[in-house]
Amino acid sequence: MKLTPQTELLSLLRDGMSIMAGGFLGCGGPERLIDLVIESGTQHHTIICNDTAFVDKSVGRLIVSGCAEKVITSHIGTNPETGRLLHDGKLTVELVPQGTLIERIRAGGSGLGGVLTPTGIGTVVEEGKQKVTIEGKEYLLELPLRADLALIKGAICDTLGNVYYKATARNFNPIMALAADVVIVEADEIVAQGAIQPELVMTPCVLVDYILKEEAA
Repeated sequence: MKLTPQTELLSLLRDGMSIMAGGFLGCGGPERLIDLVIESGTQHHTIICNDTAFVDKSVGRLIVSGCAEKVITSHIGTNPETGRLLHDGKLTVELVPQGTLIERIRAGGSGLGGVLTPTGIGTVVEEGKQKVTIEGKEYLLELPLRADLALIKGAICDTLGNVYYKATARNFNPIMALAADVVIVEADEIVAQGAIQPELVMTPCVLVDYILKEEAA
């Protein structure tokens, strides 16, 4: 049974994990699972996310709580705390162009050795990276990204772990579910096995290890 109460999920967390979290400026972000990470008191995590959202929302709360040591992301401008901690030397930030970031995650989930992209050539993005020339054009070799844990937010999840996302809340969630050793899903609604039409399943149950069980009021 994949439905798991929050108290049991706490045992999955330890210091120094790499954690992917879905969401785009908070849209489609796993708020209750982020609560779980903060509640665990664990620290020194590497957070992989599209952006660091806002100080009071989604991944931004991981930054504010102080549990992140490094962030790999494409945008930090909406969260001033990210910039402050970076400036103070308390947080390492690896900025990755958004398209490159999702392709690196996809490569990690697909078992690829990396992706070639012209994005970043001639900028600080290329520093320390291997270049490959194909038919006279230069590309950067961007290495794959995987994580110990992926925190995923769905609109609907059945008890087997099949997930449906609504509209733009889909964002990075299904790709991140491919690229982590352990995948935990929280959903707005949990339904019985078979209640989601097969053609609407966006993350299949085989990728999901745990489903956050709603706590009794």
